Amino acid sequence: MQQSILSRAANNLENTTPDNSLDIKNTGGIYLSVIVPAYNEGERLPKTLRRFDEYFSKEPYSYEILIVADGPKDNTIEVAKNMAQEIKNLRVIDRKENHGKGYTVKEGMLAANGKIRLFADADNATDISHFEKMRPLFDKGFDVVICSRDEKDAKGAKQAVSQPWHKRMMGNMGNLFIQLVAVRGIWDTQCGFKAFRDHAAKEIFSRSLIDRWGFDIEVLALARALKYKIGIVPAHWINDPKSLVSLWAYFQVLLETIKIRKNLMSGKYKI
Repeated sequence: MQQSILSRAANNLENTTPDNSLDIKNTGGIYLSVIVPAYNEGERLPKTLRRFDEYFSKEPYSYEILIVADGPKDNTIEVAKNMAQEIKNLRVIDRKENHGKGYTVKEGMLAANGKIRLFADADNATDISHFEKMRPLFDKGFDVVICSRDEKDAKGAKQAVSQPWHKRMMGNMGNLFIQLVAVRGIWDTQCGFKAFRDHAAKEIFSRSLIDRWGFDIEVLALARALKYKIGIVPAHWINDPKSLVSLWAYFQVLLETIKIRKNLMSGKYKI
């Protein structure tokens, strides 16, 4: 039975039935929620949030921005609350303890009100304007739409600034392992720009168990197992040399990938 889940998952793109499209003028309530997990991001948040505000001020739909603090040790909370005075529709979830990016994104996704719920990194490495590429796929009935930095996923994907050699090596080796163990057919599972219809977000994140870096893999594995339709758009990704992702995080992702496979096979996700 567990093997059949993984087999069906590999063919998920073709096997699901599109939902009705979302009319941005007639959805009622909030159309888009943007969740930004923030750990020690006091320096980068103002630039990113002002860029979000600039972009959304020109769009016809309603939106909200949620900053979910992950027990930061710097002035992230103070900066976020100050920015809330400047930028409309900005909410701050202030959590004192650090639990990890996965836990933080989950909290934001389940607290959000949007018909579509997007999480984006605090450094805006994948610019917020990429959401414009995602919208047509939601209109075509996709439940989950992700950005990829790999041309094997989406033609036109590119990285403006190359990552350090050790990150490239670990990324390439790690992805082969991830495809073998948990998420077949997606070459970039880790790009921090993923969007979900509200019902998909609730079903996926209410089941997610991985608190840290492997959560991207988990949510895609869950989306596949739940038979949600996944779309991919190309990212123009700008690497931030101040990225907080350590070499250890790559090894942690691999360990968490094994845990995800075990959870799928044991029925722990209750699918």
